[in-house]
Amino acid sequence: MPKSNSILKKEAMITALASKLGVVTDACNEVGIARKTHYEWYKEDAEYAEAVDDIANVSLDFAESMLYQRMREKDTTAIIFYLKTRGKARGYVERQEITGKDGEPIIPIIKFTNG
Repeated sequence: MPKSNSILKKEAMITALASKLGVVTDACNEVGIARKTHYEWYKEDAEYAEAVDDIANVSLDFAESMLYQRMREKDTTAIIFYLKTRGKARGYVERQEITGKDGEPIIPIIKFTNG
C-alpha cells in the first residue's frame, strides 16, 4: 500500500529539519508546507513530535561540539560563555549590585497619603 501524501511530507520534513539543524522556517520552505502545518503535526502526531525533538537534541549537540572546539582553540569568548553558563555553581556568574548614590544603601521612599 503506497504511503499517503501526508506521511511522505512528514518524512520529507524530518529529513529537511535534520539538514537545516532544526530551523523550522527553512525546512518548511524546502518541503513546501506552512509552518502552521508543521506545528499541527507536532501537536497531533506523537511519533512526528518525537522525531522533531530528537533533531533538536542533535542540533544542540552540534552547537555544543562547536563551542568545545572553540574552547580547545583557546577562544576567550567561548571560554567565558561556557563558564557563565555551566560554571555557575563555582561562582562564574555575573550579577548586578544595585546601590544608592556612591555605594550607599538604597533607602526606600515612603509616601504617605491622607486617607
